[in-house]
Amino acid sequence: MATVNSLLAPGAVDLHGAANDWRKAIRLAGALLEKTGTITSDYTESMIQSVEDNGPYIVVAPGVAFAHARPSAAVKETSLSWVRLSEPVEFHHASNDPVHLVVACAAKNSSEHVEAMKQLARLLATKRKDLDRAETEEQLRKVITSDMPAQAPRFSPSGTTSASATPSETTHETAENSVPSKGKILTVCGNGLGTSLFLKNTLEQVLDAWGWDSYLNVEATDTISAKGRASEADFLLTSGEIAATLGDVGVPVYVIADFTSTSELDGALRELYDI
Repeated sequence: MATVNSLLAPGAVDLHGAANDWRKAIRLAGALLEKTGTITSDYTESMIQSVEDNGPYIVVAPGVAFAHARPSAAVKETSLSWVRLSEPVEFHHASNDPVHLVVACAAKNSSEHVEAMKQLARLLATKRKDLDRAETEEQLRKVITSDMPAQAPRFSPSGTTSASATPSETTHETAENSVPSKGKILTVCGNGLGTSLFLKNTLEQVLDAWGWDSYLNVEATDTISAKGRASEADFLLTSGEIAATLGDVGVPVYVIADFTSTSELDGALRELYDI
């Protein structure tokens, strides 16, 4: 099973990075992977182009950008790089700027990095201060490898909901815009391989805490697939930038600011299911 530590390429860590804009910040993260031989420069440019095309949706949490692009021949080996900027830069995100941490991900396929993304989302949500205090690659890896699933704090819902109730039973059918649940939620990003996986992982933590994990299937997808499959889902969860790209897809599209925040996802579900 791939982990953040196993995918973090040796030497692909810069804890005192210098960049004066978001493009240079991504290029800095990409250059680390280029140096290790896991990608070519074409992939670095693809990561930048993804933001050019879709906006700063890769800024998944306050101060954190997750740079990535679609799998391609420019990826030689699935890998991660880690850049902490000495001075943060603006990605022009509505709520999560400025960014001081850029994690770049290069994936050879759509599945090899999934488990590592779950761990990374948990790390950013629970060990952010420890990650920010690391001064060497060795210290950073020590924080990363101390993240054992059995030790991860369990999310506690902010309100009350019946563990025995299904989504359809808790949704008030007389409420405006409410519909019986179809048993599916889509999380959406530009490529379907990066930020949507962050969102999927956090959402599944909330559903598990509610006891709804057996009733709802969460799928991470890209914008093109989401437009074609929106009717299958109760609603779509995504960033503001991707929501603007999607437009009207016939079901609610709900914008999430912090993809690692269980409390924000908890509130979104309560609003969408009228709990």
